[in-house]
Amino acid sequence: MTESENPGNPNNPNDSDKPENPGNRAGGPSRRSLIGWGGAGLAIGAAAAGGAVAMTRAGNDVDPAGADTGAAVGFHGANQAGIATPVQDRLHFAAFDVTTTDRAEFVRLLKDWTEAARRMTAGKAVGEGAYGGLPEAPPDDTGEALGLKPSRLTLTVGFGPSLFKKFDLADRRPDALVDLPTFAGDALDPARSNGDLCVQACADDPQVAVHAIRNLARIGMGKVVIRWSQLGFGKTSSTTPDAQTPRNLMGFKDGTRNIAGTETDRLKKFVWVGEKDVDAKSAWMVGGSYLVARRIRMHIETWDRTPLQEQEDIFGRDKGEGAPVGKAKERDEPFLKAMKPDAHVRLAHPDANHGSTILRRGYSFTDGTDGLGRLEAGLFFLAYMRDVGNGFVRIQRNLATDALNEYIQHVGSAVFAVPPGVRDEDDWWGRTLFSEEA
Repeated sequence: MTESENPGNPNNPNDSDKPENPGNRAGGPSRRSLIGWGGAGLAIGAAAAGGAVAMTRAGNDVDPAGADTGAAVGFHGANQAGIATPVQDRLHFAAFDVTTTDRAEFVRLLKDWTEAARRMTAGKAVGEGAYGGLPEAPPDDTGEALGLKPSRLTLTVGFGPSLFKKFDLADRRPDALVDLPTFAGDALDPARSNGDLCVQACADDPQVAVHAIRNLARIGMGKVVIRWSQLGFGKTSSTTPDAQTPRNLMGFKDGTRNIAGTETDRLKKFVWVGEKDVDAKSAWMVGGSYLVARRIRMHIETWDRTPLQEQEDIFGRDKGEGAPVGKAKERDEPFLKAMKPDAHVRLAHPDANHGSTILRRGYSFTDGTDGLGRLEAGLFFLAYMRDVGNGFVRIQRNLATDALNEYIQHVGSAVFAVPPGVRDEDDWWGRTLFSEEA
């Protein structure tokens, strides 16, 4: 659980000089052509009552003033939305395994997904919608988002290391996309780890996020299959300046120093892959980022019986204000030597990690009980960074002696290369990687 002191949410330095264009195509494959594909459909429609209201964007950031309107986040940009974008309230994250061996068919899927995402994030139905089509064929849209607003839906795609073993992509795998080593205390479940590719759906309405993943999976039927997925609520980090810092399920503020979506310089330094970060085989990643996803279970019942002073010593912050040890306010610069040597903040701070900083977008989760009456709950950790080895790996290794480890356990893990954004109506997810088909 890489803490609030190492937040990294860099901004998109490239968006400022390119006009934003929602670019939602009105057209799409006909129902008859979709039936020819086996009825899988290109349906992801989220028909919004009254249509979508486009939100203004500063860089790759969205004006938080639009959050209460259920407005749409612009889909096009130099970087994918859902990274530096102000963090929404809900998450549905899914990792997929690719089942097709046909490269052209997979590229076609990426294009179909892009078109569906382009329309869905704008609050539009894809194809002919959830009703009114041929009664003999499945509808194009599953329909559970009918009448709902876009709710700031963002969809972010990433490619896992295992994908580069397919489709003759071995020589295109970036060196920065490292396989994560085994960390102290890991108890990883293979059924909740890894994946050829992922889709992160964030929205302020959980039904909108679930609808997105459901329909993408439907479109991908026969070509990809969901390997594992995770629902999340209660964002545990913020990328919006001066916003109230969220609290995790342990009751502590998390993400105090997280990179804000307006901090262009920090985003460029810590999050976005730049020209100097790539070689010939990884040039397709310029404008992208790297994502680490970790499912971290909290031993809630044990934590709830821990004395308050011990809880605060473990984190290195007080539970009420969130101030670091010896300070009065949450955002006061921490004095690390005043904290216990194994305090979480002290070990996660950039000063303890050669300056390593990551952008965090994690969510809390509860998945019922474990069969012994204990809550199956914790943090679904999501972090974006320019380099995995110098980011998450370095920080996580330094957390080997973290006092918090007594109360948490990493049970799921994955790492993905997140390609650059979809720039216009003719662009599509992964085009820079699959350059032969571009």
